[in-house]
Amino acid sequence: MSQPEDAAGHREPVPPPGAAPALAPVPVRVPLATVLREWGRIGCIGFGGPPTHIKLLRELCVERRKWLDAREFEDAIAACNLLPGPASTQLAIFCAWRVRGRLGALVGGPAFIVPGLVVILALSALFLAGSPPLWVLGAGAGAGAAVPAVAVHAGWSLLGASWQGRAHTARWVAYLLAGAAAAATIGEWLVLILLTCGVAELTARRPRRFPTAGQDNGPHGIVALPVLAAGVITGGVLASVAWVAVKVGALSYGGGFVIIPLMQSDAVSHYHWMTAAQFLNAVALGQITPGPVVQTVAVVGYAAAGLAGGILASVVAFTPSFTFVLLGARRFDRLRGDRRARAFLGGAGPAAIGAILGSAVPLTRALGQPWQYAVLGGALVLMLALRRGVVLTLIAAGAAGTLIALAGGPLPH
Repeated sequence: MSQPEDAAGHREPVPPPGAAPALAPVPVRVPLATVLREWGRIGCIGFGGPPTHIKLLRELCVERRKWLDAREFEDAIAACNLLPGPASTQLAIFCAWRVRGRLGALVGGPAFIVPGLVVILALSALFLAGSPPLWVLGAGAGAGAAVPAVAVHAGWSLLGASWQGRAHTARWVAYLLAGAAAAATIGEWLVLILLTCGVAELTARRPRRFPTAGQDNGPHGIVALPVLAAGVITGGVLASVAWVAVKVGALSYGGGFVIIPLMQSDAVSHYHWMTAAQFLNAVALGQITPGPVVQTVAVVGYAAAGLAGGILASVVAFTPSFTFVLLGARRFDRLRGDRRARAFLGGAGPAAIGAILGSAVPLTRALGQPWQYAVLGGALVLMLALRRGVVLTLIAAGAAGTLIALAGGPLPH
């Protein structure tokens, strides 16, 4: 899943003996006001998910301001892809750290996240209201019907690179099928399947040849921190919201859609915070708002405990990303070459892709009206055959749902 290294012919200066690693902070200190403004701008206009976020960050940090060189930026992308959680958010936090240290990360990260959080919480209040307007119900039902197609599109777009980077064909297929089956049938246990596949591949690649446990291999074990933090949160439903958010932010590989089956199982089947139709709306809102797709968890938190639940879910879900960067950014260059990290991702990665594809099964089962299946078919044609974007597809599906609702068509309960 690593991005190709820069092939533009740029020559890197050779550091003198004892120099800092390639990803150590540069002497230049970008003003915090600039970090706040630029990262906030990306957070406001970053519609379209990780590809858009990476493009905007590259334009800002590499091409326009030249705070990072192209090789360093690609190395940072590769390192973030090896970590659990939202990779584009971690990249945004890393770039802010790179230009102004830890304070920059603590300013730039929230500036990137908060605009989308504000928008999605406002939409949550509208869509989850006790008696929303008819057009809102129709838009939600239409956009929700397209969500399984978005899942298929997301998984399909990742298949090619993962297949080309496979170490063993039979194991890769087995991990892919295991992830798909788990997402389709036992969503609440999906995280264990992903971890099992990662450990299986790590074992298959002869870990005895890897660096010993006494060596410094980067930010391992950091995942435990947010889990411990969740343990001290009290208050019934808020503790449950925090636990769901921990799993979203710290135990997911392959992007936001990996955790959709897990969230669906928790929010709809286990805790009964939302109906199946409302959960489809939540996923659609996470796709059409700017910023990270993981913001979907804020809708789940809002459904469980109102505004406090939405904010708590977002804070807990993004805490691991800040932790990874603040404690491990200086080791990102080592992480990309870490054999154990790459071996683990060699198993967890295809399992995560399978989970994204498999998530379309429970999402499709959540559809409640025949016309929604027609909208789903149209969405598949738009994205897979006509290659239209996710945001445009969801808006079109929402518009179709609105027209059907206003015409007196049946709506899911």
